Amino acid sequence: MSDKVLYSGKTRTTGRKDGASKSADGFLDIKLPEPHPAAENLFGAAWSACYIGALELSAQQKKVKLPESPRVDAEIDLLRGDSGFFLRARFNVQIPGIDRATAEELTELAHQVCPYSKAVHGNIEVQTNVVEAEPVLV
Repeated sequence: MSDKVLYSGKTRTTGRKDGASKSADGFLDIKLPEPHPAAENLFGAAWSACYIGALELSAQQKKVKLPESPRVDAEIDLLRGDSGFFLRARFNVQIPGIDRATAEELTELAHQVCPYSKAVHGNIEVQTNVVEAEPVLV
């Protein structure tokens, strides 16, 4: 089977005080006067959006009907250690209407399906928490 391109995201990003990032299709158009925290927030948003798709696909594969869309609160940490800069991630996943054991199974399967999870596998520490109540973003 040959690889088939499903979508190509195309962006142009500029730096410094007038920094910005814009996608070729116009969907994304954001000012980036500081590279951080913008990079971590954008990465968290992109990864968690992909991860939700992977959760929904995992549910279909397991023949689990999701009564509502899953929610993911992603936290991406930029750290500096002896070896330089690195990332760490935490996902708080809520899958309403699904028992905890099934939700945990789906979150594990989603990490095997999600292209972003595959891309960072073994490169950064990722903690996934299945939460019952909707977490509060601070």
